[in-house]
Amino acid sequence: MEKLALFGGTPVREGGFAPWPQYDDREKEYLLKALESRRWGGYPYPSPLSLEFGRRFAEYHGAKYCLPAANGTVTLEIALHAAGLKAGDEVIVPAITFAATAAAAVRQNGVPVFVDIEERNYCMDPDAFEAAITPKTKAVIPVHLGASIADMDRIMEIAKKHNLIVIEDCAHAHGAQWKGKGVGSIGDLGSFSFQSSKLMTSGEGGCITTNDDILRQKVMSLINCGRKGPGYDGYEGQLFTGNYRLSELQIAVLMGQMDRLDEVTKARAEMHDYFKKVLHSEVKGLTVLETDPRTTRKSAYQTIMKYDSEAFAGVHRDRFLEALEKEGVELDGEFYTPLYHEPIMNALSDEYPALRDRYGEGILFNKDISCPVAEKMSYEQGIWMHYSYLSGTKKDVEDIVAAIAKVQRLASDLR
Repeated sequence: MEKLALFGGTPVREGGFAPWPQYDDREKEYLLKALESRRWGGYPYPSPLSLEFGRRFAEYHGAKYCLPAANGTVTLEIALHAAGLKAGDEVIVPAITFAATAAAAVRQNGVPVFVDIEERNYCMDPDAFEAAITPKTKAVIPVHLGASIADMDRIMEIAKKHNLIVIEDCAHAHGAQWKGKGVGSIGDLGSFSFQSSKLMTSGEGGCITTNDDILRQKVMSLINCGRKGPGYDGYEGQLFTGNYRLSELQIAVLMGQMDRLDEVTKARAEMHDYFKKVLHSEVKGLTVLETDPRTTRKSAYQTIMKYDSEAFAGVHRDRFLEALEKEGVELDGEFYTPLYHEPIMNALSDEYPALRDRYGEGILFNKDISCPVAEKMSYEQGIWMHYSYLSGTKKDVEDIVAAIAKVQRLASDLR
């Protein structure tokens, strides 16, 4: 008789999935050239390799400029600084995202304002965004999440109406396109991450994209200790900042990643679609989030699904995930929780006084924030599939679906 692995049965799958990060001889070749050049740092800025990578990355995303920087957290801070954020200015962010999206506003003495997400794609709800605008609002940071792009038509329309800066958080969306335009080229600025879990990675790293000449000059200065222009290595400053340059060795890795970006993007999108097809044919009540038809190139970073407990004998999502892990497939439930519940968002007003008017002692002490869709997604419905799972074979995907189907068949045993 069939038995769940949780209760001593045979797991559907034994062994891991594709290794991460992915690389091949191209990264090795670029790294060796960088080593032999003996130019390992990012100074003077920008280096020839930095310029070449920036040109290629910008071109692929339809942006005029791309400026590499130390990581995808400081790129958000730099973007807000370049956009002119002042103490007390409000920045609207979705409730579901990594902490850096909101923390960047806090670190620039701004005030993050959390808004709910759309149930169809778990990205920022444009109606909630517009409703949250006040005279203090300076900017909005829509986040492209998982394999979805935020509704940039509505967001840009609302932002233009209220004269707001738009900074796209593209940490999940390397290579994605919305109506033929690359993410990061639609708003005023785009922020990308090259942290070790991302689709393009140099271990740590990030970049900022823009089509605006003035913003480009400010960003370049902010990355390079406030120096006044490209290639300048003196001490005549333009802006007060720090050193956020990316090393030549990291850019060498990114050059190899850039060589493979188009093929990787296409392969992952195909695997994402295959998983969705197999899952929806074999399992009811676990649904991959829809891809907006305005998405003209999909970047399948993480596959996000919506769980219906009624299709699993009323079993809570977390109990389902516990059983699934024992079958050899580990998926995440609370991958992100609403930021106003996240312990990592423990910004205190004593340290960041701009928060006091809106949040009292600090963000986590405010009990009035409510984003119902985000909370339901985080604690009941949302399921995230690890980014490495789409880097393997169709057999990997079929095993994942087989494990899910097995747990569904025996779900009543979990009650």
